[in-house]
Amino acid sequence: MSQSVPTPQSARQPATRFVDRHIGPRASDQAAMLQRLGYDSLDALMQAAVPSGIRSVLDGLPAAASETEATARLRELADRNTPGVSMIGLGYHPTTTPAVIRRNVLEDPAWYTAYTPYQPEISQGRLEALLAFQTMVEDLAGLPTANASLLDEGTAAAEALTLVRRADRKRTDLPVVVDDGLLPQTLAVLHTRAEAVGLPLVEADLREGLPEGEFSGVIIAYQRADGTVIDLAPVIDAVKAAGALAVVVTDPLAQVLLRSPGSLGADVVVGSTQRFGVPMFYGGPHAGFMAVRSGLERHLPGRLVGVSVDSAGRPAYRLALQTREQHIRREKATSNICTAQVLLAVTAAMYAVYHGAEGLRVIATEVNDRASRLAAGLRAAGIEVASDRFFDTVTAVVPGRAAEVVAAARESEIHLWRFDDDRVGIAVSEPTTDAHLEAVLAAFGAGSLPDEADASLEPAWLRDDEILTHPVFVEHRSETQMLRYLRRLSDRDYALDRGMIPLGSCTMKLNSTTEMEPISWPGFADLHPFVPARDAAGMIELVETLESWLATVTGYAAVSVQPNAGSQGEFAGLLAIREYHRSRGEQARDVCLIPSSAHGTNAASAVMAGMRVVIVKATDAGEVDLDDLRAQCETHADDLAAIMVTYPSTHGVYEHGISELCDIVHEHGGQVYVDGANLNALLGHARPGDFGGDVSHLNLHKTFCIPHGGGGPGVGPVAVGEHLVPFLPKHPFHPDADRRQAAGTISAAPYGSAGILPIPFAYVAMMGADGLTDATSVAVLAANYVAARLGDAFPVLYSGDHGLVAHECILDLREITKNAGLSIDDVAKRLIDHGFHAPTMSFPVAGTLMVEPTESEDLAELDRFCEAMLAIRSEIDRVAAGEYDATDNPLVSAPHAAHELVDWTHPYPVAEGVFPAGTTQDKYWPPVGRIDNAYGDRNLVCSCPPVEAFA
Repeated sequence: MSQSVPTPQSARQPATRFVDRHIGPRASDQAAMLQRLGYDSLDALMQAAVPSGIRSVLDGLPAAASETEATARLRELADRNTPGVSMIGLGYHPTTTPAVIRRNVLEDPAWYTAYTPYQPEISQGRLEALLAFQTMVEDLAGLPTANASLLDEGTAAAEALTLVRRADRKRTDLPVVVDDGLLPQTLAVLHTRAEAVGLPLVEADLREGLPEGEFSGVIIAYQRADGTVIDLAPVIDAVKAAGALAVVVTDPLAQVLLRSPGSLGADVVVGSTQRFGVPMFYGGPHAGFMAVRSGLERHLPGRLVGVSVDSAGRPAYRLALQTREQHIRREKATSNICTAQVLLAVTAAMYAVYHGAEGLRVIATEVNDRASRLAAGLRAAGIEVASDRFFDTVTAVVPGRAAEVVAAARESEIHLWRFDDDRVGIAVSEPTTDAHLEAVLAAFGAGSLPDEADASLEPAWLRDDEILTHPVFVEHRSETQMLRYLRRLSDRDYALDRGMIPLGSCTMKLNSTTEMEPISWPGFADLHPFVPARDAAGMIELVETLESWLATVTGYAAVSVQPNAGSQGEFAGLLAIREYHRSRGEQARDVCLIPSSAHGTNAASAVMAGMRVVIVKATDAGEVDLDDLRAQCETHADDLAAIMVTYPSTHGVYEHGISELCDIVHEHGGQVYVDGANLNALLGHARPGDFGGDVSHLNLHKTFCIPHGGGGPGVGPVAVGEHLVPFLPKHPFHPDADRRQAAGTISAAPYGSAGILPIPFAYVAMMGADGLTDATSVAVLAANYVAARLGDAFPVLYSGDHGLVAHECILDLREITKNAGLSIDDVAKRLIDHGFHAPTMSFPVAGTLMVEPTESEDLAELDRFCEAMLAIRSEIDRVAAGEYDATDNPLVSAPHAAHELVDWTHPYPVAEGVFPAGTTQDKYWPPVGRIDNAYGDRNLVCSCPPVEAFA
């Protein structure tokens, strides 16, 4: 190596810097990689890769903190919160997370660093856990099919709204009736989502009957916001008589006792599983749920886990009916892949596995009994209780005294809810004790808590059917059994704790322990999202600081973290654009231009925001065709709302025309939406708000290190220019009084999934401006190094100036596999035998692999991946040359499960099949062979199969 090569910046600082832990390649490795590419420094590489017209220098962030300093800062912020004893309710409840689940799921990288289970052979543990979640929801709802989670209760209800609309095309234009007893935040989300697509909603008190006229569906609150449990049967009967669909919003713990909505005729049931062992997290992340009756399966949003068979005929799990999803059907999709909370769904499912039906009945009965005794104590003091029929929430009527009572309870560090000047809500939860109830009664000036009380639920309303009878909910009662079950499941998966996940566009990089630890601290985890702002002072400062940092690094004026997924961020950004045009009297602007190569989420989100999608062509080089863009802008000069463009492009290239693209759209009255999916290639080097963007959503589970969690949680903040700030998301209970408004509410909590925001806060704090810049540089270096090593064997489909790619590269396998009679699937499955998760398959171009190595993988792992790919190329050549059997070779038979060793039937040697070049004694063994996707869709089974199936 020539002495003239400058030492990379990351080598000029002490080794204790966090950036040196986050970035994988050491200084000497970076020098070797740069030499391979012909550059003498990271700066020289980035100057060659990033167009000069958009480059900028990142400043405005505090100096990088050490891990110790960042932890201390987060501890200070957590200590400034006062979670107290939350008895606010309104969809968020304290819960007891069994320690074995907290430590071995929520805090275990084997679970939280996994990717979406699109490679099912190496996701069997997660898929089994999600199938348990679906089975749990199906039992509680009394319906045959449930999905594998949604984002929260509010957005689950909104998804049900759109399901109702598309399920009966003859009634699409009819209004939907919504119960005015729904949680206020759920109502706000429903109105926002319905208004966007022009769907009329009619609010009504369903206890007084249905309103006059025709409607397509009715969304019913089984438990009203004030705690009242309604007699569901006559309401559903009336909905059916009107020819409409009945959607029931309910609480899963209440459903342990109450008759299931499905048994009473409900078509759809939604809610949140938060109180099944998932902390409140100041609003999220939590797993929403949806279950449907037979005939509505293909309208289900979100992921759906099904049972199929592998190559040996053994049962195996996979994602079913994926043709519903937006990455396949774009604007015509019925499902969005971003609407899932896998890690939290697994936690809720394991809570049910841990307790079983018997344990859940004990918890639910104790909650209801304590609520009944509390109500009796209030009545004994002459205090009116709003309803005699409730599960866990008692609303006391205290004319003119509500504020006084809530303040008195707060003196005992108990948070109650003030509905208005005259009513106070008290919600009983799993951790509630008699001492808490005594303190509540004292705040009202009432006497002692009675030992007994009359039942608060009608006997006829109670369920008499069995739930959770599958062995998975019966067999794991001791902690030893539970611990081993969780370990058995995680061993069946492949996550970042095992090795590299080189997925393009998804940025599977280090989720450091220092970043992850604070989310479990009580000061963050036990905080109810609607506590008074002074009791969440530390969390609010964390959020506002993070929002300002995100605005700084993106070049925008302001950021809102309320959107709790990338899809929600897209929706929020498009709503901001739409409301901006309307504020200027330009309601006709409703066309959204989308490049043909864009993410499928873009088109789906545009439709969700009530816009018309118009496709813009791409050039042969994969860039936006500026001539076609000009033509489309001319055609739609009067109705152009926006363009959604990903930068760098979806093809992994820095396009020179991005600034010109922005100018063209602005000249025709449109706004520029820069999708932040590829921000990991820009951070520290260019800011979308500087080179022409008006709005972007960011993926904090990509660029800013929130882990994917097996396909959720995520956070999708929306960043906007100054002119769009007034149109950022609102919330009826926002801590900032200026942002308290129902219109424009995107998710159920004011700050969305606030509980995981300490992760990106810690990341930015510990990296600082220089560290973030270095991370981007090394990510681009790693992608170009992989492209250089593999380019001769697998052509790189797109590249920019100097033959460079951005942070990802697309390997073209179309001719190579076609000539050998193979498929892209064969290569992806063969990588499993080498101990790798496959790169992104067939996106954005069919028959290709998109590779994104990230900055966190060290040179040895990059080389191991390259060697695996080169070995696979050699096997492809041997198939093409006839050296391997065309129908039974190491590729078409991959992956090879351990059980095949017992009866090896392949014509090639065992060692070639299961120990390809480069594998070690630590080899990962897939638990199943190649899964038959078509069989699973033809024979749809979406609940836990009987144990006999595995015999």
